[in-house]
Amino acid sequence: MSTSRDRRRLLQSAAVLAAAPALPAAAPAKRDFLKELGVRPIINAAGAYTMFTATLMRPETVQAIEAMSHRFVRLDELNDAVGKRIAQMLGAPAAMVTSGAAAALLAGTAGVLTGNNPNLIKTIPDLPGPRREVLVQKSHRFPYDHLVRNTGIKLIEVETREQFLNAIGPQTAMLLYLNKADGDGQIRMEEFIQIGKQRNIPTFNDAAADVPPVENLLKPIRLGFDLTCVSGGKGIRGPQSAGILAGRPDLIAAARLNSPPNSDTIARCCKVNKEEMVGMMVALELFLKEDQTSLYREWDRRVELIRKSVSGITSVKAEPFTPKIANQTPHLRVTWDPAARKLTPPQLMQKLREGDPSIEVVPIPFPNYIEIATTMMQPGEAEIVARRLKEALS
Repeated sequence: MSTSRDRRRLLQSAAVLAAAPALPAAAPAKRDFLKELGVRPIINAAGAYTMFTATLMRPETVQAIEAMSHRFVRLDELNDAVGKRIAQMLGAPAAMVTSGAAAALLAGTAGVLTGNNPNLIKTIPDLPGPRREVLVQKSHRFPYDHLVRNTGIKLIEVETREQFLNAIGPQTAMLLYLNKADGDGQIRMEEFIQIGKQRNIPTFNDAAADVPPVENLLKPIRLGFDLTCVSGGKGIRGPQSAGILAGRPDLIAAARLNSPPNSDTIARCCKVNKEEMVGMMVALELFLKEDQTSLYREWDRRVELIRKSVSGITSVKAEPFTPKIANQTPHLRVTWDPAARKLTPPQLMQKLREGDPSIEVVPIPFPNYIEIATTMMQPGEAEIVARRLKEALS
């Protein structure tokens, strides 16, 4: 009898528990990966440099990446759709997402050399016949033209307009232009494009680090460069490992044939996943809608805050400036008398790096000054940089 009564009570208790609202599951504790790995976070007072992980992605970009991580697609189909949308936004004939601007240089040059010829695509960089040539003004040479040279071409440097025109011949495959060097060398952007069109030779403009302002990207496309590339993980604030190549439809199609998911290709190593493609598209949408006037106003405010913090220190001079094209955002140049302060620029940079929090400034060993950029600082960080810089120089 007691056994039956105990069973009945047990069943009643189970029914009550079943009817009770479920308690919310405890949220998993967030992992601090940097602490876990022993890596120090930094205040980025340098700008969008890859060595400092360039930029922080927009929240909407991160959401797009997370959303795309749950679905399978045909990669070429997605590449078509994303490229079409990006081209429309930029006013370009065609576009594709690449794994950064450097990969765009490689894939774009390869597309110029091979077209859609499958035998050439498999053979590059060991193309048959005389070695193809790419012409560049000497003042437009830059470290990343290594990616152009990876295709097996011979890079021909010229200094004068006459040399440039005389160097064009049957082996000339492409004319290379560095956007940030516009104004350096005898041939400016408009004439460069005109020469390419007159001689029926593709022109390629590298504008990797040149936005904002957005006009630096839209201008070469509008003027008619056959190919233009830009980094996606700098001013646009897309994925750090993404970029955009825009230009002639036939050259974009050929660049894609030289890229993933195609296997036997020179740019097979430059893989772009579905998450990065859509993340890049979303970041560009937001970048083009951004109120750049407000952004520059805030960056200027931060520069002035830091300038004021050191303005009263003996022998220290702080001057705001904006670079001409590349990284064309508010900067601060801080100069001082090393003898009076007993401190060299590398020593000051090391002080800022070793302090808490760690701070990185523009990573160039200038002889008697340092430079600070405010674009990548987060709210409240300009105040920290101002305080730390004043302490280090006092």
